[in-house]
Amino acid sequence: MKNIPLSYSIRNLFARKLTFFLTLTGITLVVFVFCAVLMLAYGLQKTMVDTGRADNIILYRKGSDSELSSGVDRNLVNIIATLPQVGRSASGQPIQSPEVLTVINLDMKSNSSMGNISVRGVTPGMVFTLRPDVTIADGRSFNPGSREIIIGSAIQKRFQNTNIGQTIKFGGDEWTIVGIFDGDGSAYESELWGDVDQLMQAFNRQGAFSSVTVRLAELSQLPSLQETLESDNRLLTLKAESEPEYYRRQSRYLNIFIRVMGLSITLIFSIGAVIGAMITMYAAVSNRTKEIGVLRALGFKRRNVLASFLFESIFLSLLGGSLGILLASLLQFLTFSTINFGTFSDITFGYILNREIILYGLLFSITMGLAGGFLPAVQASRQNIVSTMRGG
Repeated sequence: MKNIPLSYSIRNLFARKLTFFLTLTGITLVVFVFCAVLMLAYGLQKTMVDTGRADNIILYRKGSDSELSSGVDRNLVNIIATLPQVGRSASGQPIQSPEVLTVINLDMKSNSSMGNISVRGVTPGMVFTLRPDVTIADGRSFNPGSREIIIGSAIQKRFQNTNIGQTIKFGGDEWTIVGIFDGDGSAYESELWGDVDQLMQAFNRQGAFSSVTVRLAELSQLPSLQETLESDNRLLTLKAESEPEYYRRQSRYLNIFIRVMGLSITLIFSIGAVIGAMITMYAAVSNRTKEIGVLRALGFKRRNVLASFLFESIFLSLLGGSLGILLASLLQFLTFSTINFGTFSDITFGYILNREIILYGLLFSITMGLAGGFLPAVQASRQNIVSTMRGG
């Protein structure tokens, strides 16, 4: 005997417009929240991991969890420059940038509150060799030895007095904004950059840098560099880590927080959506008792009835899931800002939708459809032919 036509099941769903609409709305919202959480977590991960290159290595003090709490003695910089693993420019100069990192407060545009901003002192000229993805979007770069700074595009959009020509006061002095840079969506867009020597003087940190970033001569030389640090008594206080790995580790707590909080909310909502789907399907079984009897009398087996009702539930969930994913995709026009637990500074990132998240959303929808429709479908398949034909 042939299976019950799929068109029959779909028409029956639309026959109960109110319950269909309410359940569809619930599933849509649940999948929307589910995908939004994954998009936010992925956006954060992409922003942080895309910050830097695999052959760029950050050297900072052992025992420190980040550059913010690290200290690298000035005398070590010259030693690092002589290491064979450090790449050289066309002119023979070591590709490295001793840097200092600190945090200041700026007033936000949206309200009267203040946000923490990372200020990075970098080596003029060399910093753009190390980070070619960072480009000046407007204005120019700072002049070496001056109280000039350039700001990330994410900061310029969110904070007051951050246009070219305006000044920001910190470190006991005023700093003039001469340029805005774009970091291709990386965490650098949430930083201010200036001459490392000028910033160290301003913050009275002339004895030590926060870190030293170097370019490897060859990508495979990180283990060799780490061995050199362990074997050279002068460099025993340092550890080396690739930029992507460093920024991935910096974002791990924030990533966990977003996922746990968001997925907990999704779980609560999904229980409600499953109950809604179950109520819809139980109502369908109750209203179609005689119809089920006719199907059974025509020769359709129990498994045909089971499959028909289960398909209705899954189709309803997939429809709601597709709408939820569609709504979530609109979030890509928005950006989100929060405090990075690793640096205690403001970081801006966006919602990013990819194929994996779409697949997860659809699978999540199917799961809700199966959970909500299985028991009603079983009840429908077990209806007695004689009693259903009699109306009970």
